[in-house]
Amino acid sequence: MKSIPLILMGCGGVGRQLLQHIVSCRSLHAKQGVRLRLVGVCDSKSLVVASDVFTMDLDDAFLAEVCRVKLNGSSLLTLSNFGQCEVFSNTESMEKVTEIAARLGKSTGLALVDCSASSETTGVIRKVIDLGCCVVLANKKPLTSSMEDYDKLVSHPRRIRHESTVGAGLPVIASLNRMLSSGDPIHRLIGSLSGTLGYVMSEVEDGKPFSQVVKAAKALGYTEPDPRDDLSGMDVARKALILSRLLGRRINLDRINIESLYPKEMAPNVIPVEDFLLNGLPLLDKGIQERVQKASSNGNVLRYVCVIEESRCEVGIQELPKNSALGRLRGSDNVLEIYSRCYSEQPLVIQGAGAGNDTTAAGVLADIIDIQDLFS
Repeated sequence: MKSIPLILMGCGGVGRQLLQHIVSCRSLHAKQGVRLRLVGVCDSKSLVVASDVFTMDLDDAFLAEVCRVKLNGSSLLTLSNFGQCEVFSNTESMEKVTEIAARLGKSTGLALVDCSASSETTGVIRKVIDLGCCVVLANKKPLTSSMEDYDKLVSHPRRIRHESTVGAGLPVIASLNRMLSSGDPIHRLIGSLSGTLGYVMSEVEDGKPFSQVVKAAKALGYTEPDPRDDLSGMDVARKALILSRLLGRRINLDRINIESLYPKEMAPNVIPVEDFLLNGLPLLDKGIQERVQKASSNGNVLRYVCVIEESRCEVGIQELPKNSALGRLRGSDNVLEIYSRCYSEQPLVIQGAGAGNDTTAAGVLADIIDIQDLFS
């Protein structure tokens, strides 16, 4: 039986769902000759580690308790008396992760799984890669940091997986890597990579007011608690940067032209979210409606997309043909059109659910299983 020791960083929705997937897939993985061995779990304030990372792991009952505690909004520190484990506070936790990586990296190996949304994990990930360990990311921020950080993270391509940073469980990164390694140059990518903005743009197409659609999306749980986190376009820009760098562009986030769907006067540091929802959003209805009507008169629809071609990398609203894959998009699916030498007239289209804790966690789990050949 092949054993893969794991440390999970981040116990939010995706992290908890990943723990549940790992437990529920035990018998499936056993048939494949693989066992995933959780030796540590950390949140933003603390780290819980098995008493002996070589011979023990956090058992399934413990992982269920982790999920229960975090769902209730409590800290992992409350688990200090539950099972055979050690608990470390925030100041010690990253040092302990590095220490475990140094010990396991030389013997059994280790996979560090980042399901957080923090930029502060970049430092420890760099150290872990230096120690010969593997990294699996759902967190976009390490890959959208400086080029120096990026170069370090991808310096050992076989030891890093990050499919879930762009399309949750969709095979976006894998498909692009296959095409690039086969010598099929990619000259254009255009995609709707936000389930939230995909839903919003397809709903306003039906004549519904922008403000009404955004509030409906929030009620459905599609948006962040403050919808401006989605409407700013920054999440799509991070995905566009990851794709651009994958294609060999050496650019930073500040080189991407990003269209925000609200003006600076309505930014989170200017007005509170309640004021934005009640008074700010309705002021944006007329402008969006006019753009929808103009696109319709041209036989087109509006989509919020990222466009990557040659030196161009931008994120914003574009008019697109109604009969294209992006034009036909309805609801919260993600769609990516890939144009290359082999797919020059009709693009390769990848479409499906591109968000959600379940889908994202499934993508992370697939990435973990994908690196099994590096473990004994």
